[in-house]
Amino acid sequence: MLGPMHDDFEACYRAIASRDDRFDGRFFTAVTSTGIYCRPVCPARTPKRANVRFYASAAAAEAAGFRACLRCRPHLAPGSLQPGGGERVADRALRLIASGAADGGAGVATVARSLQVSQRHLHRVLSEAVGAGPLTLARTRRLQTARTLIEQTPMPITDVAYSAGYSSLRQFNSEVLAGTSGTPTELRRGGTTGHDGDGAIVLRLGVRPPFDGQALLRFFAARAVTGVEVSSATALTRSLWLAHGAAVVELQPQPTHLVARLWLDDVRDLGCAVDRCRRLFDVDADPESISDVLCADPLLAPLVAAQRGLRVPGGADAEEIAIRAVLGQQVSVARGSALASRLSARLGRQLPRSRHGVDRLFPTAGSIAPADLGFLGLTSERAATLLRLCEAVARGDLDLGAGGDADQLTGRLLSIRGIGRWTAAYIAMRGLRHPDAFPTGDLGLRRAFAAVGGGDSAALTVRAERWRPWRAYAAIHLWNSSAHPTPASTSASLETSP
Repeated sequence: MLGPMHDDFEACYRAIASRDDRFDGRFFTAVTSTGIYCRPVCPARTPKRANVRFYASAAAAEAAGFRACLRCRPHLAPGSLQPGGGERVADRALRLIASGAADGGAGVATVARSLQVSQRHLHRVLSEAVGAGPLTLARTRRLQTARTLIEQTPMPITDVAYSAGYSSLRQFNSEVLAGTSGTPTELRRGGTTGHDGDGAIVLRLGVRPPFDGQALLRFFAARAVTGVEVSSATALTRSLWLAHGAAVVELQPQPTHLVARLWLDDVRDLGCAVDRCRRLFDVDADPESISDVLCADPLLAPLVAAQRGLRVPGGADAEEIAIRAVLGQQVSVARGSALASRLSARLGRQLPRSRHGVDRLFPTAGSIAPADLGFLGLTSERAATLLRLCEAVARGDLDLGAGGDADQLTGRLLSIRGIGRWTAAYIAMRGLRHPDAFPTGDLGLRRAFAAVGGGDSAALTVRAERWRPWRAYAAIHLWNSSAHPTPASTSASLETSP
């Protein structure tokens, strides 16, 4: 199902009556007789029709005066990945707010300035898109982060307040009480607090099933950068650059959730780190909506049925994906990973402590731009392309942050000599999390399409129009088809410098 599901009363009511977990996080149910809002999977008795209101987001329900349910815990619901064809300012604002951009002193003004719009315009487009303005969305995010920390970790309450983005304990206590009708101490008594003897914060991130985490682990394992990431049959462990320091995260996919263990230099980075984890494993994807579109094409329907729950492998950040995409142009997967490992060994910052084989951070564009890259063994043109990319990022001419517009950034990437449409699409798909990005020129994609009877590259371009706005997921299904069980990579690119 596509579109605003919360507007379809009958469909929503059937979903809550059956407690169908496929709709978890796609809408929220508010009950007027209790003043509480819930997830579609809430185990409480199904409310009477006359008492029910449906909202597109938790923030919209809170803006209407409802409190979060203490039983089903709406803050643990999977998020919502909007199609790229939606309101772009709203999509970009939601990504920025999710990354914590509204938690600083300037708050919503920072988000509006990043998007180059007025705060009034930002409020209007977000209210139309998700039923709540930026202040409410930011407040809901802080409250959800706080509840997660209170209920799932032994972190001291004072640390929880500042880790969740609150400016004072008074504000923290007030908003928790208003949003849950309970104090932080009362919430902790009702939670499932655990303790990790290794000093990690351990969280369970909701995932909308079906969820094929094993396919993601195989993808990451084939491309692992030595020292930066390690992917086994059960978990991905990797380092992250964050606003206040470094972090190492270990992610273990389960059928209905993602277990995240996080070691942070600074607990203020928790919200941003969790957002990165969600992006890496694409946990906010909506398999039902994606399947509805892709299965309408008889060519893709068998692939989707055979590979349920495939996700688009994400990246720690778009900057890293962009650098790795250039390193991997026209070489094998193994060669691309070896180059990235060599670059990290020379220019990546060493961590003070190794965890599960992760002992360094991937180098930033700023550290690569002034470097002599002769040690990499790249062709002179490929090295020049990498330096041009890193210089553009370091100067601020190319912003690969969470609030970037994928189409605009693609245009800027294409203006860099040596970066063509394949590389730009790959960065948009994995780094910018654009669900409709599609690397048409990829050789592996073209071969997979031909193997399932689709035809030549011209036919692929035409056929792909049927798969909007989820072409990135169509690409993943083709790459993982029986003819090509391992996803294609930069080695499959036929791209040449413009």
